[in-house]
Amino acid sequence: MQQDFLANLPPLGVEELWDAFVNGWRHPAALLYGLPFSLTLLSILLAHEFGHFVTCVHYGLDASLPYFLPAPVLTGTFGAFIRIRSPIYYRGTLFDVAVGGPLAGFAFLLPALGIGLAYSKVIPGIANEGTFHYGAPALLWLLEKAIFPGVPSNDIYLHPVARAAWVGLLATAWNLLPIGQLDGGHIVYSLAARRHKLLTWTFLGILVVLGIWLWQGWLLWAAALFFGRRHPPLFDQRTLGSGRKQLAWLTLIIFLLCFTAAPLRENPGF
Repeated sequence: MQQDFLANLPPLGVEELWDAFVNGWRHPAALLYGLPFSLTLLSILLAHEFGHFVTCVHYGLDASLPYFLPAPVLTGTFGAFIRIRSPIYYRGTLFDVAVGGPLAGFAFLLPALGIGLAYSKVIPGIANEGTFHYGAPALLWLLEKAIFPGVPSNDIYLHPVARAAWVGLLATAWNLLPIGQLDGGHIVYSLAARRHKLLTWTFLGILVVLGIWLWQGWLLWAAALFFGRRHPPLFDQRTLGSGRKQLAWLTLIIFLLCFTAAPLRENPGF
């Protein structure tokens, strides 16, 4: 990715990804060019999972350290996770564990996105030259307008650090979807358990519609989340305080800033 950026070539597509993978085995030094992207992305994902982990430690919950899921896809990974072995009995604990990850990850991806954009450059029409056209979440669009005033998003070639932050934006938005046992689902359940089932089905339906009309990847997500739509019950009748409710509004704002309805679409002619 760094080599393409330096040579003003469009980002890797699916076909070029395999060539890069093979080239990495033959010429390991070439992997150094991937460090700006990979280290940035791993830092964002690690911060997210450590946000969960540190909160679990605070409450005395038995939780594993983060696991990464490498994969031969454009992002290089399917993300990361921790395993929480202890049951969670209280709404406040569930909320804090759920919100800790997105807030920590966002605290890392925000400066990474700003720094990456500062090193990005303007190449007219670059977004239309690669295999895929990448969607622009609201936060990316706002920062692009601030750093490159008057320049269309299609003319901005994102530095690998900014591209890694772009992946972090999508991961944050996906985790904050109010579905099942995602972070967003935990937040909704801790706030209003009775509405959790309705919101889960509603957003599953929205993902299906988005998958049909905008990006087929949402169909895969809807299918995967369908099997994890149920949430373990809580028997804590206490409501959350105003401080946690304000944090819930903050996570909603973060979700809206990070979400894009069409993350990827194929460019015509490729």
